[in-house]
Amino acid sequence: MSTAETPTEGRPVVLRGGTVLTMDDNHAVLTGADVLVDGDRIAAVGPALDVPDGTFEIDARGGIVMPGMIDTHRHMWQTAMRAYGADWTLTQYFVWYYLEHGRLFRPEDIYAGNLVSAWESLEAGVTTTVDWSHGLQTVDHAEAAVDALQAVPGRFVLAYGNIQAGPWEWTADKSVRAFLERRRAEADDLLGLQLAFDVTGDPAFPERAAFEVARELGLGVTTHAGVWGATNDDGIRLMHENGFMTPDNIYVHAATLTTDSYQRIAASGGSVSVSTESEQSAGQGYPPTWQVRRYGIPVSLSMDTSVWWSGDLFSAMRTTLGADRSREHLEAHMKGDTVTHTHLRAEQVVDWATRGGARALGRDDLGSLEPGKKADVVLIKNDASPVSFPLLNPYGQVAFQAQRGDVHTVLVNGRVVKYQHELVGADLPAVRRTVEATIDHLRAAMGDEAWAGGMNPDLPHDEVLDNPYQYTEYKSESTREARGSMFGDPGSADR
Repeated sequence: MSTAETPTEGRPVVLRGGTVLTMDDNHAVLTGADVLVDGDRIAAVGPALDVPDGTFEIDARGGIVMPGMIDTHRHMWQTAMRAYGADWTLTQYFVWYYLEHGRLFRPEDIYAGNLVSAWESLEAGVTTTVDWSHGLQTVDHAEAAVDALQAVPGRFVLAYGNIQAGPWEWTADKSVRAFLERRRAEADDLLGLQLAFDVTGDPAFPERAAFEVARELGLGVTTHAGVWGATNDDGIRLMHENGFMTPDNIYVHAATLTTDSYQRIAASGGSVSVSTESEQSAGQGYPPTWQVRRYGIPVSLSMDTSVWWSGDLFSAMRTTLGADRSREHLEAHMKGDTVTHTHLRAEQVVDWATRGGARALGRDDLGSLEPGKKADVVLIKNDASPVSFPLLNPYGQVAFQAQRGDVHTVLVNGRVVKYQHELVGADLPAVRRTVEATIDHLRAAMGDEAWAGGMNPDLPHDEVLDNPYQYTEYKSESTREARGSMFGDPGSADR
């Protein structure tokens, strides 16, 4: 694409005549409206806007203009292995990364995964991605992760983690603390910081030390909660009883919890990141969308990892609606009833993919198209596709009809990063070479037989299923207790 075809950086940009999903408090939908971006902010939203001289105009007629989408949980470092684990179970994922091969990743391999994942996000209209980076064995790995994120013009949050050591160990490492303190001080509008670790439920609560570091540094904690075979209600109870449940906490999956835990999350103001494709396929538990709605818990969406699934939130919205409605119908059929009106609507999942992520990250300047908000904007428009018309229900169009190939334009912080269906400034051949070097390294380190076998692995004979976290001896059979009903806590599947 020539520079003449690309908006010049620094010029105001206006998207003209589209159907605008503002995602404001009233969820106003404007037809034939404009969105004016000046600098890093949205300057105005409305019909036939007057714009400054020199404004770059983008024809949005026939398209949908919406806020940039926000993914609150993605293991970006694994993206260089795209689709490798398509037929894995969660146990096989744990075995591959936690027990057998996760230590093979060098800093440059973390860089490769993050780099391709970051561009993948922007290409799909995901303007903010939380890098749930639990492959950071050393500070050099962490530096590589950040270098990759900062090489791409998106908005990211580094959630620092290390599955090869206890969180009480790596948060006490002086070099890690220095990295976190420096990155916290240097944090800008485009790169945030969290801590990422899980709570096993060990009554000794060794994770306390990591929570104390997070509190000292003023960082939110994101944690895999309610994951079959790994984490359970005991971890939530320990966090709550020790005063570490805050509105900054993001509980990923939360799929095998009981009423008590959902009430604790709701009361403390935390949010849940639902990864429906992951939960349905890997087995963390049934996606808990009706549970979190019942208790008024804020929801965001995430894709988890491209070692299995897609890296776009169109799939997340679609599968989330399908899972919730499938459960609702099946529960009704079990009682001899018929569902005549669905409870979860397309409008809600579009909210979760935009404002839901902004709420989870404490970013009230993201997630909606309103004057003064940050200019993270997506235009969905594909004049070459018969699927783009007629445009009758814009929420239904986004949730069920659109896909990454329909993303015409993406702005992050007012900068055009995708235009006319092409990424701006992405040297994809160089990215490909970087990823191929990582694959070559992993195959050589593992051997071709182990590499091929990893795509359809046998379960190991030794005992690993009671505890994927090999940095602790604690085991708990309660992570796999019978649920009491097909979909979780008894009596919780009413809505």
